[in-house]
Amino acid sequence: MAIQITDSNFDELVAQGKPVVVDFWATWCGPCRMIAPTVEELAAETEGVTFAKVNVDENPDVAMGLGIQAIPTLFLFRDGRAVDKVVGVQSKQALKAMIDRNR
Repeated sequence: MAIQITDSNFDELVAQGKPVVVDFWATWCGPCRMIAPTVEELAAETEGVTFAKVNVDENPDVAMGLGIQAIPTLFLFRDGRAVDKVVGVQSKQALKAMIDRNR
């Protein structure tokens, strides 16, 4: 299950030693709702990776700081640094490939 991240705890949570996949989303976003089950499936199946979600309407500072202009956007962080990202609805295989190439 993906954990919720806010503007106030974002830096602390992505600075973990293990990879962190962060899903930037909003409640009104249809594509965000489409990709959510896929992200949750991967969270349940993938060991050694933390999955998190940031609601961009409730936590705009992080999204603005990362230059997010479209959602859903998923970033993969390692040691607090963004190492990969995808924008838009992605297949489970594409998301898994992003994770695997950055382990």
